[in-house]
Amino acid sequence: MPEGLQHIGKVLIVTGAVIALTGAVLLFSGSIPWLGKLPGDIFIERKNFTFYFPLATSIVISILLTLLFLLFGRR
Repeated sequence: MPEGLQHIGKVLIVTGAVIALTGAVLLFSGSIPWLGKLPGDIFIERKNFTFYFPLATSIVISILLTLLFLLFGRR
């Protein structure tokens, strides 16, 4: 098999794994009580307007994913 096709195959497998992991996190995120409720998450609620931006949660998830990719990317 040509080398280019092997690379595309690996990219597709990794992309599928990331999508599956994201789906699992979304499915079970209700069972993680602190997710989305950290200090630093922005929540504004007015009469007929609600704005929510999980800033601190996004930073924590980014740090965790960075550590995981650094840990498993060295192999």
